[in-house]
Amino acid sequence: MSYETYAPRKSRLLKDFDGSVSSVKQVLIARYGEEEAYALMRESRQKYQDLIPQIPYIGKRNPLLIFLLPASRYLAIYRTFQEHGRTVEEAGRLVYEIAEAQFEAIPRWVRRVIGVLWFIPWFAKRLQKRAALSQERKYPGGYVLAYVEGDGQDFDYGIDYIECASCKFLNEQDAAELGPYVCAVDKVASEMLGWGLRRTMTLAEGGERCDFRFKKGGKTLVTIPQSLA
Repeated sequence: MSYETYAPRKSRLLKDFDGSVSSVKQVLIARYGEEEAYALMRESRQKYQDLIPQIPYIGKRNPLLIFLLPASRYLAIYRTFQEHGRTVEEAGRLVYEIAEAQFEAIPRWVRRVIGVLWFIPWFAKRLQKRAALSQERKYPGGYVLAYVEGDGQDFDYGIDYIECASCKFLNEQDAAELGPYVCAVDKVASEMLGWGLRRTMTLAEGGERCDFRFKKGGKTLVTIPQSLA
């Protein structure tokens, strides 16, 4: 069996990386000054380019890449921050700000449509199929999910992440401490897209699973690192 990577997508992935960093360019300049800000952006991009072949392959069109690929971008930024003597809290703060900027850039009406689609029966069936497929563990570095039927009151449906590709990748790269900040992005997504997400534990914080529970029209209740609170 051939060893597949996302290296053939390098141009597209670097373009996505540039978009992420560009969204917080002025934040970086205001915080660190032009010289260091541009150095952080330039060096992070190079680190990401070097990292692309190492991103765990979880399939060509796996929808869960929307979580894994951003995590890989955040890792490259964190590595650069480390080399500049910056803390994981600083890198985590920037990760959170990137997420806010990118979700805010999505037109409001598109966010509303996504929020509606999140709770239609067709989407739930797709999630059930994706969860069942993940349990075959075709890709060792991938996600393993379990679909949870709603209780008719507190949540409409749930997803338990039994294994997380992002966490596994960060652990392999000796950057597990970045995990909780990557998970914090889900709070931004829930608030922007109307997920009504409640989550009491994550793998990144030592939990036995990540217990996502979604409630249409519900409040977002997600614990985030204290430095972001």
